[in-house]
Amino acid sequence: MGIRFILMVNKQGQTRLAQYYEWLTLEERRALEGEIVRKCLARNEQQCSFVEHRNYKIVYRRYASLFFLVGVDNDENELAILEFIHLLVETMDRHFGNVCELDIMFHLEKAHFMLEEMVMNGSIVETSKANILTPIQLMDKSS
Repeated sequence: MGIRFILMVNKQGQTRLAQYYEWLTLEERRALEGEIVRKCLARNEQQCSFVEHRNYKIVYRRYASLFFLVGVDNDENELAILEFIHLLVETMDRHFGNVCELDIMFHLEKAHFMLEEMVMNGSIVETSKANILTPIQLMDKSS
């Protein structure tokens, strides 16, 4: 598979968006998110953006007040996942205009829709910002 989950978390550790590509119970998700968020937020800027946790490799990056965390298989390329996180942020920036935590909170369905356009069943399927945003812009026009 590749990508197992994507989390967007604020500096206080509150999850703002969670997308899973494997089945976990709600209790397992809560426990996993808590462990990963505590581990990643405790790290400083000088440490690398890759952490191994349980059977996952966590690749994360901080943009402004949001942390983007992606859980992947151990054999996944970390730099490719960092590029994916950057693409996701650039895509959200293009749509929201300098994306922030409030954009994610108030437009959660659009953020999920962008992720669904980019990732299918744990595999990255779309990397063109224009192709990702076109359906969302069409929905905005029709409403």
